[in-house]
Amino acid sequence: MREAYVYIMSNRAHRIYVGSTVDLPARVAEHKRKKYPHAFTAHYNFYRLVWFEVVTDLDHARRREMQIKRWTRVKKVALVQAKNRWWRDLSATWTDLLRAD
Repeated sequence: MREAYVYIMSNRAHRIYVGSTVDLPARVAEHKRKKYPHAFTAHYNFYRLVWFEVVTDLDHARRREMQIKRWTRVKKVALVQAKNRWWRDLSATWTDLLRAD
């Protein structure tokens, strides 16, 4: 099995988008480039990777994504701030990102 990621993207206003993928660097790049210009993430300019979690496979990642999406905003914010208090863009330096979790 191939490991996968659950992640949270954010913008300047600290809006939250939760997603999952098997290729985190590529998926974050798609968000930043606004690959899908009519998507929610492009409309609200989600350019900052603020949290991620490595899981065993994509099925697990999707279940975890759905779990987090059902949470209140307060709980999602607490999840981000537990590891990234200042909401910095974790993708700014990928070498740090790969060691962050």
